[in-house]
Amino acid sequence: MSRQAILDVAKYLRNVRPIDPEELVEYVEGGAHPAVARQTLREEALDLGLYEREDGTFVPADDDPIEPDFDGVSAIPDRYLDRLEELLVERFGPEWADGESSATLRTEIRRLKERYYRQHPVEYDETAALGYAIYHLPDYYAATQYALDELGSRGLLPSTLRVLDVGAGVGGPALGLADYAEGALVEYHAVEPSAGADVLETLLAESPRNFHPTIHRETAEAFEPPGQFDLVLFANVLVELSEPAAVLKRYLTHLVSDGSLLALSPADRNTATGLREVEHEVADGSEYTVFAPTLRLWPGREPTDHGWSFDRKPDLRVPEFQRRLDEGERAAVEHGERDSATGEFTNVDVQYAYSILRRDGRRRLDATADSDRFAPFEGSEVRVTDRVDCIAVKLSGSLSEPGANPLFLLGDGSQSESHYAVLTRETSLNRPLLEAGYGDVLIFESVLVLWNDDEGAYNLVVDEETVVDRVG
Repeated sequence: MSRQAILDVAKYLRNVRPIDPEELVEYVEGGAHPAVARQTLREEALDLGLYEREDGTFVPADDDPIEPDFDGVSAIPDRYLDRLEELLVERFGPEWADGESSATLRTEIRRLKERYYRQHPVEYDETAALGYAIYHLPDYYAATQYALDELGSRGLLPSTLRVLDVGAGVGGPALGLADYAEGALVEYHAVEPSAGADVLETLLAESPRNFHPTIHRETAEAFEPPGQFDLVLFANVLVELSEPAAVLKRYLTHLVSDGSLLALSPADRNTATGLREVEHEVADGSEYTVFAPTLRLWPGREPTDHGWSFDRKPDLRVPEFQRRLDEGERAAVEHGERDSATGEFTNVDVQYAYSILRRDGRRRLDATADSDRFAPFEGSEVRVTDRVDCIAVKLSGSLSEPGANPLFLLGDGSQSESHYAVLTRETSLNRPLLEAGYGDVLIFESVLVLWNDDEGAYNLVVDEETVVDRVG
C-alpha cells in the first residue's frame, strides 16, 4: 500500500467533500486500513491544509480568522495535570509528594524563584523542570490565553496559524495557545534547549488533534527560524537572555507582514520593568508598532520611564499536585523541613506583564492625542498644581492598600516619569476610571497635576471636578 496513493486520493477528495478515512481507502488501489489512512492524513495535515473535525472527517482549513470562545480561565484542564502527575510518579514514585522527593522538589522551586527574583541565570535538569512545571504550568497557561485574546478577539489570529515559541520551557504557554486556538490548524515550533523540552514533549501529547508541534532543542541565540510566522511568542524567557533586545529584533524579521510578537513576563518589578525596557529599545524609532498595552498616543514621542505595569486576572483553582506538594509529609529534620503546609507551593495568581508588537501599524485602539486639546505627560513639571485635560492608557489595577484612595498607573507614550491617577472623590462622571480595564484609553478633563516627592512620580488627582471618559 502506497502512502502516496492515500495522499493522491486525499488531494482529490479535499475539493469535493469532507474526507472520511473509511471512504478514502475504497479509492486506494490494493486497499488500505482506515487507521493507516487516518494516521497518514494527520501526519500530512499541514501540507494538505486539512483540519480534522470531531466526527473524524477532514476538511480544508478555514481561511477566516479564529473565532475564540474565550471567557477567562478558572483552571488548567485535568488531562495536562494527569500527564504531569504521571511524570512525577515515573521520576519519584507514587509517593512523590512526601518525604525525600517532596523535599527535593520544594528545594528546587525555592531555588528557581530566588534565582529569577535576582535575575540570575537558571539551568534546568529533570528535577528542576518538574518543579518548575508544578509551580508555573497553570498560571502561565492562563496568562498566555488572556494575552492571546487581545489578538484573537479582534480577528488578528488566522485559522491556519504558524507559531514560533522561543524558550518554550515546560509548556504552560504552549498548552494555553493550543487550547485557545483549538478551532485552528496550528503549526507550532518550540525552541527549548533544556530538560524542560522533555516535559514539554510529554504534555503536548495531550494537545488538541489539530495542533502539530515540532520541538527544536537549541538556544534562542543559535536557532535559525524556518520561514515566516503569524505569531512569535517569547514567554517568560527574556530575563534569561544576555541580549534580549537583539534577539527580539532578529525574531521580529520572521513575522509575516500582519503578524504579531507576544512577549510575556512575570509581574514582579524586575522582570516587568525589564520587559518595558526591551520594548522601548526594540519599538521606539523602528518600523514596529506597540499594539498593546502601552500605546504611544503622541505621534513622534516615545516614553523613557520604567513603569512597573502588569495585568491581574481572577485566581485559578488550586491544582491537586500543588496542594499535594504543599501538604505532603515533610522529610527528616536534618533537611530543614520542620514546617508544615503554608501555601508556599500553591501558585494560583494570574499576574503578568506583556507586550505585543506588530509590523503593520495596527494598534489595540486607534487613538491619537490632539495637541490642541490635551496636555502630554512629557513636560508635566511645568503643570504642577494646574488642572489639565489629558488622554492616557490605564496600565494597572488599583495599586493602593485596602481602605486607601484607588491608585492607577497611567501612560500616554510621552512620559519620562511615572504618572498615577488618584481617585479622591468618586462621582458618576469620573467612575469610568474604576470601570475601565487594563489597557483601556481614558480621557481626563480637569484633572489636578501634583508631584509626589516620596515616590518620585506625578499624581493626577481625580476629584469631584474631574470628568473621565473611556475611548472606544
